[in-house]
Amino acid sequence: MLPPELPPLPALTRAEGELIDRYLEAVDLLGRINPAGNTGTYGGLRAAQALVRTAVALRDALALMHRRGETELHNATLARALRVLDGERRTARVSVPPPPDRTH
Repeated sequence: MLPPELPPLPALTRAEGELIDRYLEAVDLLGRINPAGNTGTYGGLRAAQALVRTAVALRDALALMHRRGETELHNATLARALRVLDGERRTARVSVPPPPDRTH
């Protein structure tokens, strides 16, 4: 059985696509660094090193958009793209998990 087909990505400019890609890359790296969700320092260190490069690429994507006159972000469209690309699950890895249930 095939997995369900994902909804199509909304139409994005190349710069918006680059922004979304670099943002999600940074989120994934932050999830690997998150001390509330990981147990080892080496993986976090490697992710932190990669985050520096990703932050530069993210900055460059935003700077390019700004230079091209794309001064406003279309939040609804970009949020839809993030959802299609599993952004909700990916960003959840960055948050602090709730405390354990102590009712037992």
